[in-house]
Order: sequence, then C-alpha cells, then structure tokens
Amino acid sequence: MDVATAAGVSKITASRAISNPSVVTEATRRKVQEAASKLGYVQNFIAGSLKSRRSRLIACVVPTIGAGSVFLPAVRAMTQAFERLGYHVMLSQRGYGVAQEQEQIDTVLARRPDGIVLTGTFVSAAARRKLKASGLPVMEMWDMARSPIDMLVGFSHEAAGGAAAAYLHGKGHRRIAMISATEPRSAAREAGFVAELLRLGLPAPRIHAVAPPTRMGHGRAGLGELLLADPKIDAVFCTTDMVALGVILEAQSRGLRVPEQLAVMGFGDMDFAADASPALTTIHVDNEQLGERAATLVVEALDGRRSKRVSDMGFEIVERASA
Repeated sequence: MDVATAAGVSKITASRAISNPSVVTEATRRKVQEAASKLGYVQNFIAGSLKSRRSRLIACVVPTIGAGSVFLPAVRAMTQAFERLGYHVMLSQRGYGVAQEQEQIDTVLARRPDGIVLTGTFVSAAARRKLKASGLPVMEMWDMARSPIDMLVGFSHEAAGGAAAAYLHGKGHRRIAMISATEPRSAAREAGFVAELLRLGLPAPRIHAVAPPTRMGHGRAGLGELLLADPKIDAVFCTTDMVALGVILEAQSRGLRVPEQLAVMGFGDMDFAADASPALTTIHVDNEQLGERAATLVVEALDGRRSKRVSDMGFEIVERASA
C-alpha cells in the first residue's frame, strides 16, 4: 500500500487510520491522511462495505434545513462526532407531512445506511414499523417520547414550555401570549406552557399559530395579531428565537419598550440571541453534548455495546434583557 509506505506505518495501521480513525493516535491519523492527500488516494467505501458489511454511512433525517432551524446546531455537533468516529452523515429533509415522512424513510432504507438518526420523533405508525423492522440502530434526537423506536437523546419540550410560563409569571407578567408553530415539538411546548399558566391561576393565553418552518416575519405579523386581539398583553413566549427576534423588531417599530412594556422570550438560544437588542431571554439546550451523545450511542450499538436507551439531556433558561 503506497499510503502506508509514504506515512511510514504498516499496512494494517494505515487501513485502520483511514477506515476507523478513532482506534489510532491523532499523530498517526494525521500522518496517514497527509500521505493519502499527497498521493491522491480516495477510499473505496463500496469495497470496504462488501468485506465488513458496513457502509460507514449514517442517515440523518430532519424536518427542515432552513437557517432558522433550532435543532441544526445539534445536528452539526452530531455530524462532527460521527466523523471523528469514522462515519459520514447523509442529511435529508422530510418536511412536516406524514406522506413526506414515509417517503423519506423508504428512500433512506433503500440506501442501506449503518444507522439512522431522526431529528424529532416520527408520528407515522407505518414509518415507525419500517424503522423497527429494519434492524438498524435508530436514534431519535432532540425530543422525548414514551415509546421510542430504539434509542432516544433529547429533552421534554412540554417541560420547557412549562418552565417558560413559570418564568414569565415569576417576573410579574399576567397577560401572557404565545406564538407557536403547528408542528409536534412546538405543540408540546405550547401544551406545557398553557398547562402551567392554568396551574398558576391565570387564564389560558392567547396563541397565534404559524406554519413551519418559522421565520422572523412570523414574529412581526404574530405580534400585530395578538395586540389587535388584546392591546394589553405584557409578555410573549415564542416557538423559536427567530420568531422572538421578529416580535422585538415589531414591538420597537410600534414604540413599545422591551421589556418594560412587553417582555419577549424565545426558545433555542441561537447564535444571535445574546447579541440582539435587547439581548434575548431564551431556553438553552446543550446542542454539543446532545449531538455527541447521540452519535456515541449509535456507534456503540453498531459495535454491539448497547447502553442506556433514553437520555434526557434537559434544558435551562438563559435570562437576558428582553424578559
């Protein structure tokens, strides 16, 4: 093997460094990669998979890959973790409909990946049956479910919604509204939000529904509709930080002071949240840890080392100037 000779290592070491880099030292991996790059070597995954029955490919199915997607940081962290472990990720978008969901699963299974990661739990019973019957490690990420298909790493969206309601109530707000997307995870946050406000003795909040994927414009239009219905609302909880940013901009354009006249709270702690004006109070999820954990569990399952099936990674409220 020319790569092994150029790197000054044995053939088996070079092979391991290319096909399973996690089992060699960083120095060895770098030497082999540099030699392979100089020689123009490209790994033959097809040949390797015929021998090992592994494609070294992980399929990741997400609802949307739009810039405002709050789960994309977790997907990015997961992808990087898989690459360190010697696997590559094939990303596909399923949308939010049941028919799209089933079509995507058929397409993914036909590609024969080694494992499948789903961002969010799947609603379709037919899709769930196919995934269970595939015999592949299946990871549901960024959600929580009573009956996971296989493995699950996430957090409770319902609990997050409840925590947002308790936070705004604790700050003295009593006319609280919400802008929520019509998709399962936002619906769970909405349910937790409403239940907690009712438990605290407040009336059910006004809710403005928007179709996913959410955009800043949803926040601007949503606040307009909420104020039209109740000009005295004093706080708004939003389904994503992007929507919350739109609410802040709309409030400012109407001469409303944030947070003195209107508190605004988001979800996701996206990159811009701390730099917004005012800085956005939001719910933070440790995407790095979540993505790393999901990838690790899938690879452990592929290696025959099953551990905990469900990991609740939790969340935290990040208090900033907007609420």
